[in-house]
Amino acid sequence: MREPYRTLVGHFRHELGHYYWYRLVEDTRWIEGFRELFGDERADYQAALLQNYSEGPQPNWQFQYVSSYASIHPWEDWAETWAHYLHIVDTVGTATSFGIGKASAGLPFDRFSPDTLYRPEHRSAGQFLSLLDSWVELTAILNELARAMGHLDLYPFVLPKAAIGKLQFIHMLVSAD
Repeated sequence: MREPYRTLVGHFRHELGHYYWYRLVEDTRWIEGFRELFGDERADYQAALLQNYSEGPQPNWQFQYVSSYASIHPWEDWAETWAHYLHIVDTVGTATSFGIGKASAGLPFDRFSPDTLYRPEHRSAGQFLSLLDSWVELTAILNELARAMGHLDLYPFVLPKAAIGKLQFIHMLVSAD
């Protein structure tokens, strides 16, 4: 697929994102928020794919998306962001179950602030920011461990501010009452 980074679990999570878009977003109260953050999914998908494969990803995609593939179309942006959200929740949860967390590492890093969020006033905003901060610290540790073994980074991504808002949108959706 000419992608520099893709794992089998990441691919499954991405494809599940497409499925859950139809189940959780399409024709629901979430569609307007989706369009505000991800764009209008009614844009011609086939034309977007052709443009991506002939011209490459959108210029400066790294400032708006979790990956270059996400820049193709709002559906791909959603699916890529969904996959990253599942990576974050699952990996932080697994690390925590083994006693690995931010209390054990104490690495200095710039924490995310409420101004990076889609809805900073949302009741789960603090919890979400804590999850992201745990993720940033954990990926720093995981990447250093991989490098110590002569491997490439396990998570070679930088999450731009726009992607943080999209991740919070997904967090709000999956944790909705």
